[in-house]
Amino acid sequence: MQTAVTRRRVLMSSDEIERAIARMAHQIVEPEDVQEGLLLIGIRRGGEALARRLASKVGEIRGTLPDLGFLNVNLYRDDDVARELPESEIRSTITGQTVVLVDDVLYTGRTVRAALDAVTDLGRPRAIRLAVLVDRGLRELPVQGDYVGKVIPTSRREHIDVILSAQRSDADAVTVTDEDRGPA
Repeated sequence: MQTAVTRRRVLMSSDEIERAIARMAHQIVEPEDVQEGLLLIGIRRGGEALARRLASKVGEIRGTLPDLGFLNVNLYRDDDVARELPESEIRSTITGQTVVLVDDVLYTGRTVRAALDAVTDLGRPRAIRLAVLVDRGLRELPVQGDYVGKVIPTSRREHIDVILSAQRSDADAVTVTDEDRGPA
């Protein structure tokens, strides 16, 4: 008989998350092409709060808030992860914009692939970039983040949890849970 031992540890504190978001926002506004049109799109659910936080930081840096939208990629998924999510909310045009897709964790790349398909169905952006708070590796598709808060190599038995509110909170954290099934 095997016993499961669950270990949880904090990988990023609230302060570390805030610093990562500030750094990512500065990186997002650096390229010259974003001065002519920037649209941040949070991938529902995980990317929503991060997109709001990045938009706020970008607004502080540029003096104006970027356009912000949210994307439900369920119809574009090729796996069994689809779940009940609110509809997409994208009120500005995508064509000609620099679109930054935003998600909390980059893992296999399947969610990002679905988001790319969804965005290109809505228009033809000037460029599409990817911002993620955590890149945990173990990709199944050739997807790479352009703006990454932290690279955290993981194993497949580990699970990353991102607790992030739309506004800074002391409860914000990134944790990893490792369930090790050892001998009884």
